[in-house]
Amino acid sequence: MKKSRPILWILIIAAVASAGYYGWEKFRSAGTTRTAQKAPPRPSAIPVSVAPVQKTDFPVYLTGLGTVQGFNTVQVRSRVDGQITRLEFKEGQIVQQGELLVSIDPRPYQAALDQAKAKKAQDEANLANANLELQRAMKLGEFSTAQRVDTQRSTVAQLTAQIAGDEAAIVNAQTQLDYTQIKAPITGVAGLRQVDVGNIVNASTQTGIVTISQVEPISVIFTAPEDQLPYISEGQKAGALKVIAFTTDGKKTLAEGKLAVINNQVDTTSGTIRLKAVFENKDHALWPGQSVSTRLLVRTLKDATVVPDDAVQHSTNGLYAYTVNQDNKAELHKIKVRYAIDGRSVVDEGLTPGQQVITGGQFKVQPGSVVSTAVASSDPAQKKVRQE
Repeated sequence: MKKSRPILWILIIAAVASAGYYGWEKFRSAGTTRTAQKAPPRPSAIPVSVAPVQKTDFPVYLTGLGTVQGFNTVQVRSRVDGQITRLEFKEGQIVQQGELLVSIDPRPYQAALDQAKAKKAQDEANLANANLELQRAMKLGEFSTAQRVDTQRSTVAQLTAQIAGDEAAIVNAQTQLDYTQIKAPITGVAGLRQVDVGNIVNASTQTGIVTISQVEPISVIFTAPEDQLPYISEGQKAGALKVIAFTTDGKKTLAEGKLAVINNQVDTTSGTIRLKAVFENKDHALWPGQSVSTRLLVRTLKDATVVPDDAVQHSTNGLYAYTVNQDNKAELHKIKVRYAIDGRSVVDEGLTPGQQVITGGQFKVQPGSVVSTAVASSDPAQKKVRQE
């Protein structure tokens, strides 16, 4: 009994110590939990992309759709009747003005020319004989009657006029013979031939032999809204306006040219005005009949406030944009946009140059939200995007 009492007391002391330690830990964890519940949560920064509001010159373009036309287009036809003996051109090749294209059988026209020349020679011989008869009659003096002299003079005059007619017939026959050699009237690209060798062509038929289109320079016909006509006319006074031709999807630039003609009337049904631009087209990027997208530089706004299009947001109350202040917090600004071209927008109200506008990540942003920004760097040695 005396030996078991110390052991009992040791067990009691150990149990009390364990219970006290357990209670202390539970109390401390509960206090930590209450402290954590009382402390407000720290908001995490929202990652966004930003860009500066710039003050710069802004070119104003009018976009539209146009059709490429040959600067000059000629359908080559025969001016005489006959059989085609040779085709001197290849389809799709560039032919020069005056270059031989088609040969027609010349023999009937050569015979007509020879006949006209022979007729002239015959009449010249008759004229020479008539002149001799006139000289004889005049030498006889009083032994020749006046009637004979006058008759002979009339014969000489008739033969002289007949020779003039023979010369005209020779010119006409020579012209008909020249028409058997069909030459290119302009420099351009030859299209698909419509008549083959061996066929008979007639001057009266409307079917041509080939079509030639001039592609250097070349023209584009397009339209613009009638309300822009005053700006176009005003710009034309200062010089020819620049026109850029793109592919129909607007992704590839084809050529740059100048506005040449403003049509003399507005289309009342569509409210547009037809315009004609001329392009040098040295590389043949434009082709007759091709559909293109056009941009006409109407004017340039000086010192305009410009932001990326991605910064402009839409709502039921109008347009707005978020900026980032010095505390890295988002601020909402209602804005008014005048033009939006090539990924940039001109802002008339709501923003000032130098501000940082949010261009990406706006779907998570609210006014007053803390943000972490990433901006584009213009230094090629730096990364394209740097964190701030």
